[in-house]
Parts: sequence; C-alpha cells; structure tokens
Amino acid sequence: MITIGHYFFLFLATYAFVGFLTPLLRQFAISKEILDHPNSDHKSHLNPIPYLGGVAIILGVVVITYVAIIFSNLSKNNFWLATSLIMPALAMGIIGLWDDIKNLHPFPRFIGQTISGIVVAILLIISNNFGNPTGSIMIDVFITVFWIVGICNSINFFDNLDGGAAGTTAVSSIAITYLAITNNQSLIGALSIVVAGACLGFLIWNRSPARIYMGDAGALFLGVLIATLTIRLKPDTETSIASFSTPVLLLAVPILDTSVAVISRFQRKVSPFQGGKDHLSHRLIRMGISRKTTALLLWILSCFFASLAIIINSSFPIHEYFIVIFATSIWIFLLILFLNSKGMH
Repeated sequence: MITIGHYFFLFLATYAFVGFLTPLLRQFAISKEILDHPNSDHKSHLNPIPYLGGVAIILGVVVITYVAIIFSNLSKNNFWLATSLIMPALAMGIIGLWDDIKNLHPFPRFIGQTISGIVVAILLIISNNFGNPTGSIMIDVFITVFWIVGICNSINFFDNLDGGAAGTTAVSSIAITYLAITNNQSLIGALSIVVAGACLGFLIWNRSPARIYMGDAGALFLGVLIATLTIRLKPDTETSIASFSTPVLLLAVPILDTSVAVISRFQRKVSPFQGGKDHLSHRLIRMGISRKTTALLLWILSCFFASLAIIINSSFPIHEYFIVIFATSIWIFLLILFLNSKGMH
C-alpha cells in the first residue's frame, strides 16, 4: 500500500533529481549548440536559449518510477502498468528530441503522435482499462487517439511562455494525484505525483527569465503522458457527462490556448501548425501584463478548472450537471474574450 508519506517522498525525490539534472543538461546543450535561436517572428526571446530541459523531465519520471517499483513491490502488474503508461510517451519524447536537434517538419511529429495514440488505445483495450468506456471499441479507440494527439499538441503549443507548460502540467498532475488517491488508483496517483515533481523541479530553471527550455522532447513526452493518465483515471462520478468532463477540466487551459490559436489561424487563413503570437500568453502580454504575472494567471486559471474537476468528483448527480454547465460557460466566455483580444501585431 502506498501511503501519503510515500507520495511525498516520490515528489521530493523527483523534484530534487530533475532540479539537479537540469543545469547539467543546460551546460551540455550549450556545449553542443542545441539551442532555440530567435530566428522567427513568433519567438519572443532575444538570445539563444538551450534546449534539453525535456530530457531532464523524461529521465526524472523514468528513473524515479522504475526505482520506486523495484524497491517497493516489483510485481508484473506494477511493471506492466508503468511501462504501458511511460513507453508511448517516451517514444514521443525521442521524436521531440530529434526535432529539437534537427528541426523536423510538423508531419513526422503528427504521425508519431497518432501512432502513440493508437498504441495507448490498444494497451487500454488489452488491459481493459478505459476510464470512460462508450460501449463501442471503435469509438473508444477513436476518442483515445483524438484525445492523445490533441493534448500532445496542446501541451506543445502551450510551451510558449517561460514556465507556462511546466507549471500548468504540474497543477493538472497534482489534481490527478488527488483524484487517483481518493478513487483507490494508487499507481496512477504515484506516477502523477512523479510528473508533478519533475515539472516543478524543471520550473526552477524555466521560470521567467528562462535559462533552459523543455523543447519538443519535454512537451511531447508530457503531452502523451498527461493525456494517458487522464484516460486511465476512473472518476468517482455518478453521470456520464461528469465522467467525460473530468479529463477536459483537468486540461482546460491548454485546450483553451490551442483552441484560441487554431481558430485565430483559420480566421487568418494560415496553417494551424504555423507558429504565431496568438496564444493566451501573447495576448495577455500585449495587454501590458508582465511575463511573470502572465504565467501566474495561467497557473491560477489551471487551478480553477482543476478544482472544478475535484469538486465534480464529490458531488451529487444534480450538482454534477450544474458544475459542468458552469465550467463550460466560463470556458466559452474565456474563448470569446481571448479571440476578441489583441490576436496579432
């Protein structure tokens, strides 16, 4: 049995491990010139910033998870569950690392994301671990692949502000940990708190002004992993709408950011994969808000929606409907508000 003390230790161990490893990888990235150069209009930094922060996140999650399994209870079930969660994310992280170094075209990334989504769907079917089954395998597979590809891109898109993606993913992971613990999904809770520790350990070096970026390696790894964790999570809800809404609420802010950027780009008749200064962070900064305050506001907004996900899991059915309607109304209001704000220069 995993105690609260164990969860706390997992968090601290990952936090310290990633916090120590990140500056070492920063120096390595500088020596090998693995840098994000400000060579396009949508990039706001003035000087080259080293990548490979994502490698620290990946190593932190992988190493701490498997060390914990070995020293606690090396059972086939625990090893299989951890591997089925981590390996698709790790494969996507490797593609992201390749992109950081070689600057790939978006299409190979999309193919990799789709394959990762299909693999996760197959693993969920084999292990009978769909968190929100629809009753149809084909629909379950389609929703799973769509969700993983969508969230993978959302986290990657959201990584456009110092500390933005890392802080928001940490918030979502902590909320998943709480829901998993209260619903007796101890291993999901353990992996989620490890992800939170990795993100916050990296955040030491990524908060404004950032000294290192997670790059596509970190963003794509976290995207697949956090998407898979929300699918594996089995909410303690009474209604189907509340069950489906829980993962959406946990990741409402990255989804909002992607929705605003993509709709804005369609309106301007440009590719949704083209970079641009049309994300939530860019719009808030153009309102005169500082970069640090912008990151804080996005973290607070993430906390708000994550809190609704937690509340909905301890409510009566009639209250679940009310909370879903309330959350949806707030989300749509924010979507319209940001779309009507300063989209581009």
